[in-house]
Amino acid sequence: MIKRFFRFLFKISTWFVILSFMLVMAFKWVPVPVTPLMLIRYFEPDSHKTLKHDWVALDNISKNLQLAVICSEDQNFLNHKGFDYKAIKKAIENNKKGKGVKGASTISQQTAKNVFLWPQRSWLRKGLETYFAFLIELCWSKERIMEVYLNSIEMGNGIYGAQAASQYWFKKPASKLALQEAAAIAAILPNPRTYKANPATAYIESRKQWIVKQIGYFGPLDYTKQDGGKPKN
Repeated sequence: MIKRFFRFLFKISTWFVILSFMLVMAFKWVPVPVTPLMLIRYFEPDSHKTLKHDWVALDNISKNLQLAVICSEDQNFLNHKGFDYKAIKKAIENNKKGKGVKGASTISQQTAKNVFLWPQRSWLRKGLETYFAFLIELCWSKERIMEVYLNSIEMGNGIYGAQAASQYWFKKPASKLALQEAAAIAAILPNPRTYKANPATAYIESRKQWIVKQIGYFGPLDYTKQDGGKPKN
């Protein structure tokens, strides 16, 4: 019985690795049509049954927004291989001091969670998030990770992706977002169902200006450089 059990586990694990790798490779080229989070939000009891999601190529998303999410969510995005160990260490230290875990997840990890997994926190989900983040960093370019990220993340109540968010908040395509507008959208990402990009509250306005300042430190966005910018906190 024990041998059968372990043989069964081995088969399940093998098929999981094969199928997950095939899915990651498919999404290297194919747009992600829907994510688990979109479906979970849509079928929640208090949902407004709204799902706005329009996929666009990275070239049709303003560099201002790309820079804004990097500078607000993951300033070492161009440098790391999926995990920011300094941020993880800092988050652990803050947690020990009772300040809460903050800022440890990279854009790669958030992409893995949003595209392949569910939002509720658990050790199982965190383990799978680590696995998928490793896979997408292995198989996708940084540009593709950013493209999938900006087309999949929640940017409002029932609003997913840069194009839908840009139209919803500023009545324009994602390619036309100005710096302040891009910073406003990035500013609401920690809690996009509660915060508003437009009109911005005093808190969001302060976050906007911090993000704009960070973009100034970061400099031009160049995916060919693994050195990236050197933003200041």
